[in-house]
Amino acid sequence: MTTSPTRIFAARLAGLPVFDPAGDQVGKVRDLVVALRTANRQPRVLGLVVEVFGRRSIFVPMTRVTHVDSGQVITTGLVNMRRFEQRSTETLLFGQMLDREVTVRDTGVKGTVYDVAMEQVSNHDWVLSRVALQESSKRFGRRGQTHVVEWNEVDGLALPNERQGATHLLAALEEMRAADLASVIHDLPPKRRSEIAAALDDERLADVLEELPEEDQVEILGNLDNERAADVLEEMSPDDAADLIADLPQETAERLLGMMEPDEAEDVRRLMSYEERTAGGMMTPEPVILPPDATVADALAHVRNAELTPSLAALVYVVRPPLDVPTGRLLGVAHIQRLLREPPSTLVGHVLDSDLEPLPPSATLEDVARHLATYNLVAAPVVDENNRLLGAVAVDDLLDHLLPENWRETPTRLENSMVAALHRGGTRG
Repeated sequence: MTTSPTRIFAARLAGLPVFDPAGDQVGKVRDLVVALRTANRQPRVLGLVVEVFGRRSIFVPMTRVTHVDSGQVITTGLVNMRRFEQRSTETLLFGQMLDREVTVRDTGVKGTVYDVAMEQVSNHDWVLSRVALQESSKRFGRRGQTHVVEWNEVDGLALPNERQGATHLLAALEEMRAADLASVIHDLPPKRRSEIAAALDDERLADVLEELPEEDQVEILGNLDNERAADVLEEMSPDDAADLIADLPQETAERLLGMMEPDEAEDVRRLMSYEERTAGGMMTPEPVILPPDATVADALAHVRNAELTPSLAALVYVVRPPLDVPTGRLLGVAHIQRLLREPPSTLVGHVLDSDLEPLPPSATLEDVARHLATYNLVAAPVVDENNRLLGAVAVDDLLDHLLPENWRETPTRLENSMVAALHRGGTRG
């Protein structure tokens, strides 16, 4: 191994880029895999969980790591691209150690783990050597005192613990996009997934749920109390909420819909009335909708909304009042590229594409795909028989339904080619 710091606090590695010897990025560090040992033997760091293309997690043994510090990780390039699966004898440092309640043996000080130091020993193994913990604060609004102690001075890390929070884990991962955090959560044991879900605020949890496989969504939602579950469903986009509620037992689904705000529940019920694999079942009822007397400046202000996906921000849907779906008659759409070329005071009614044929809610996946491809669109309006706007179907919604259910777990051709190129090296011994 080339020159590396002899001691590194592990939380600083979260999200770091992982490179091969040629300087090409392989992925990002998502966790560390540790083997706990008996008595006072320091736990051995077996390797890294690295997220590669397609949000797929793989295992990179420490024997394949040539350099590690708080800025980057470099590997030999010989890694196995098979999806990481945690073994019963392994512990995830971020996922299962951070936020664990421990006790310093000699002083009796109790606290939660917010970081762990790892260092390389004489036989070139990496081991966990020190624990950074924070006492509970005795005064409101102030942080408790912090301590850094030797690994063998702490009780509670190697034992199951029913009272494990998620504050420090989430602090280590707070810069992640929702899709990346979902990938991390997916790889954790069910109990730890529930703890992290409980610690996320409603909006962040909703964003993460939208990126998780259906079975994880149902599991996490089922572990929330009904009131919180309803609040989280309200924060999800209506089409994703409808898909999730459709996977719940009917009694549970009706109970949660009854606890949601009436307007939110109405949107979800409307979407659930359509077949899942149709334009109606895929669409969102919350595109950018404006009247014809709105200005280009108004339209651009709406599409700047950071919560809009790029596909939904690409079109403004211009309708007669009312503006709530189902709206008045659809007059046409305004493309963002056209809006950017017009003076801000121009009325959107003057820059419409009124020739674009909308989709009926009964349009199949193939119909939607053909329509978007034919007209080079990333989204399209969906209307009823009276040409009232019901919503918009976007290309990302289409892809979610066209890809196989287990697409997050299935290697892509690119990943398979990487396997061949990297010689399928590096396994856990």
